[in-house]
Amino acid sequence: MTVKLICASHSPLMEFASPAEKQQEQTVRHTFEKLAAEVKAYDPTLIIAFGPDHFNGFFYDLMPSFCVGVRATAAGDWNYGPGELNVPENTALGLIRRVLDEGVDVAYSYRMQADHGVTQPLHFLCDGQLNRYPTIPIFINGAAAPMPTTKRTIALGRAVGAFINSINLENERILILGTGGLSHDPPTPQMGSAPPEVEEFLIAGRNPTVEARNTRQAKIISVGQRLAAGDKSVSVPLNPEWDEQLLEKFKNADFAALENMTEDEIRREGGRGGQEVRTWMAAFAALEAVGDYEMTLHCYEPISEWIAGFGIVSAELK
Repeated sequence: MTVKLICASHSPLMEFASPAEKQQEQTVRHTFEKLAAEVKAYDPTLIIAFGPDHFNGFFYDLMPSFCVGVRATAAGDWNYGPGELNVPENTALGLIRRVLDEGVDVAYSYRMQADHGVTQPLHFLCDGQLNRYPTIPIFINGAAAPMPTTKRTIALGRAVGAFINSINLENERILILGTGGLSHDPPTPQMGSAPPEVEEFLIAGRNPTVEARNTRQAKIISVGQRLAAGDKSVSVPLNPEWDEQLLEKFKNADFAALENMTEDEIRREGGRGGQEVRTWMAAFAALEAVGDYEMTLHCYEPISEWIAGFGIVSAELK
């Protein structure tokens, strides 16, 4: 059995806004192309994808900290999808059983809607084919406060690592994905500070009309453009220093430091979308549970037009 990892930022604005610094966009796209070629050569027999949601598939009417998709479709936001993901049901159920046995309570869904937090990296790494490889999506709440602690998130990752260890088949080729962050502050509304109609959307806004989705997406595009123009009132500015410190923690497998990070600290330093770094924490914890690893930083670009400190890394076992 071989196990590899890729963690990457995501931004739906990649297809709707071009950075003023063209080299930044070229670097990110070239990196995805390079890693997509590596994924194709690796030909994973299973992808385990840790991803957040942006109030497209999960809402406050019932908000789990973690959820494993037994069956899943693309939510279709930002034109990624629609379509079914290729989820191996029996394997997903086995993963759920092992995670529960490891002491981590995880929800599961036979009708998961995976939004761009999962589908965008699959799109770029799998030649646009969301169902190309058997994939188990694992949702981690990184948008709806209160959120799971980083310590509990790392425990989830280690439990998934225990499941990977239990497979132990010679020909298995497993790819762990983590997607989100790094510093990242999209205009996600918050319960308690939004008008009633917006709160109702946050509670039960599934399957919006095309018009409603386009209106929402246009607001996000506008924020990216204003942030790039220097308007700091619309969003917490990107924080490259914080991003670089995070990347060092992942490189050095410094899980003690990661476990000490709080929701308030992440929001203050990394913005609302900075909470998505939980997906990286779980992914790296899963890999570390299999064995010591070496991380490679492929690129880091702070791109205001995409509202993202955009980082892409990979890791392999030593």
